[in-house]
Amino acid sequence: MTDRGPTAERPARWWGSVRARTTLASTLVVALALIAAGAAVLAVLQRNLVESAGLQAEVAAREVATQIAVGTPFDRLDLPDDDGRPVQVVGADRKVLAAGDDLHHAPPLADFAHAPHRTGKPDDDDDHEDGDDTPARGSAAAHAAFRTVALRLHDDRPAGEPFRIAGLLATAPDGRTATVYAGSSLDTERQAMSGVRDAMLIGLPALLVVVAAVTWLVTRRALRPVEGIRAELAEIMDGDLSRRVPQPASRDEVARLARTTNATLAALETSVERQRQFVADASHELRSPIASLRTQLEVARAHPDLLELDGLIEDTVRLERVASDLLLLARLDAGERPRAERLDLAELVRDELAHRSGDRLPITAALPDGPCPVSASRTQLARVLGNLVDNAQRHAGSAVRVAVRQEAAGTVALDVTDDGPGVPPADRERVFTRFIRLDDARSRDEGGAGLGLAIVRDVVHRHGGRIEVGDADGGGARFTVTLPNASD
Repeated sequence: MTDRGPTAERPARWWGSVRARTTLASTLVVALALIAAGAAVLAVLQRNLVESAGLQAEVAAREVATQIAVGTPFDRLDLPDDDGRPVQVVGADRKVLAAGDDLHHAPPLADFAHAPHRTGKPDDDDDHEDGDDTPARGSAAAHAAFRTVALRLHDDRPAGEPFRIAGLLATAPDGRTATVYAGSSLDTERQAMSGVRDAMLIGLPALLVVVAAVTWLVTRRALRPVEGIRAELAEIMDGDLSRRVPQPASRDEVARLARTTNATLAALETSVERQRQFVADASHELRSPIASLRTQLEVARAHPDLLELDGLIEDTVRLERVASDLLLLARLDAGERPRAERLDLAELVRDELAHRSGDRLPITAALPDGPCPVSASRTQLARVLGNLVDNAQRHAGSAVRVAVRQEAAGTVALDVTDDGPGVPPADRERVFTRFIRLDDARSRDEGGAGLGLAIVRDVVHRHGGRIEVGDADGGGARFTVTLPNASD
């Protein structure tokens, strides 16, 4: 047989799992962060290297400009002979006055620093301020201008090599003005950038693999208890509600999920057990009148002259009461809310007691003259009164008393008392349990089905009230129902 359970689909759907999505998302986020950080690092590194090359070029230009300012002839200037630092001195007429070996017959390196001098700062190649900043005789300009250009200093190089050029104006003591152009090779910057970029490109995939693997393993470890919970719930679905999911010892979200799941299973088990017990008790209660009816009908069929209509009617009435009680309890369990209306509790008690007949004992009523308004379902509240009076009639010795009173706390109280044996304190909660009868010595026909007080409690709670059991004055039991007073 092919396994079609939840675990059978897991291998084919690994890419859609939380673990896979988490790993993919974290790897993607780390990749984007590393790319952005790498781009920022490369940009900062390039700027620093270019500025460093510009500083070297400015130092070389200022050394030559200082020689010009002190009157050194142009043909005797001490120029650097390093290929990586070319220097060229250009006059105001754009004639090369002095240059290194490779630039002696070359045209001017650039014209961005020609007089009138325009100040410049690194990376501000095209943004110059107009003005005559020509230095005084025997001095050099305070600021240099910069530009990056490609120079071909050797024939063996097919392409020009990038240089950072610094231009600086200088004035000789005789008043002649010249522009000193000094360059610094950016080949080191290019090699450094290339090396860093290659290292990043090599290290990025390896780092992403590590991030993905760590995320996969960590997520797998974190979700392992969840998989255990899921597997246990799949087993519990077969019907064994006594089982519980494994609960991790940690205090994280998974542990709280396990605790909540176990609490839910416990509540579900209790509810199912209560439902099973309710069905079993209801079936047991219905068997007696049904069996009695069947027996009497079979006897009547065999001996028509022995037919007892009173017994048949009594059993039928009992069946009807049990069925009606079960239906009401089912509605209450389903959360059905009563259709409330404003009514006078004292008037309701007066009307219901006036319609009662066939009671074993007389009922004494103590009702106030003024109204006692409550917001409740008239039908259900009448059912509460009827069940309490029926219970009192079964246990009373000689009298049953019903009283209604208005309390100072904004509530209305209904008391039903009898002079019977009362309810022991230990059993004052059990009497409201379904199918519970404390008078086990009596027959079922006399004692009822044990649903009346359970219905009373559920209906009272649905109306926002409470019910209590106490001792009556002079002995017996007192059942007190307290309901909120209806607002005007």
